[in-house]
Amino acid sequence: MKLNRRIRKKLEIVLGGGLIRLIYFTNRYRVEGKHHIEEALASGKSVILAIWHGRLLTLFIYLAHRGFYALAGTHKDAELITQIGVKIGWRFIRGSSTRHGREAFQEMVELLKQPGVLVFITPDGPKGPARIPKAGALRAAQKTGALLVPASCQSTSYWGFTNWDTFLVSKPFARTEIMFGPPLEFDGDADFDAGLVKFKNALDELSREVDARTDN
Repeated sequence: MKLNRRIRKKLEIVLGGGLIRLIYFTNRYRVEGKHHIEEALASGKSVILAIWHGRLLTLFIYLAHRGFYALAGTHKDAELITQIGVKIGWRFIRGSSTRHGREAFQEMVELLKQPGVLVFITPDGPKGPARIPKAGALRAAQKTGALLVPASCQSTSYWGFTNWDTFLVSKPFARTEIMFGPPLEFDGDADFDAGLVKFKNALDELSREVDARTDN
């Protein structure tokens, strides 16, 4: 029996989302630095939370049901994760560097001008190159005064799905490390290229640290 496209898509969302949440429910978490985002939001500051694309899923599940925003592309894979995300309490800005980027950037800026807003981004997404940040996050921080908080995560046991980068998915019952780094501030007068280097180094350093903590 053939399923029509709409029903098949709904099944992918329901079954895929349920399985992912079940896997992550079985994980044991150690979280460090979460106070960086909690204190910023409590003080009325807005936050751009950034993680490399390949590591996004763990943080995406961990921060569910908080009403946070996430920047998502418009391609097929992004559509699936967006539909799953809506079911677990995320709100979305749709667009990328390759499609609807200007509109998405302006929407993100307007949101970040409001107090206590968090926008979750992958600065090397949606198509890479891996671990090379694009300019949007830093430009948004400069325009709005939002704090840029780097993050990373890794599990002791995981699957890796390789396309233009390696997308990591925790296996059941893994121990998972999540680290949030100190906030980075970039005003409009800061050297932009130096800011991108500082941003990349912060993300890479956290990734190395969580890797070291979960290396068996």
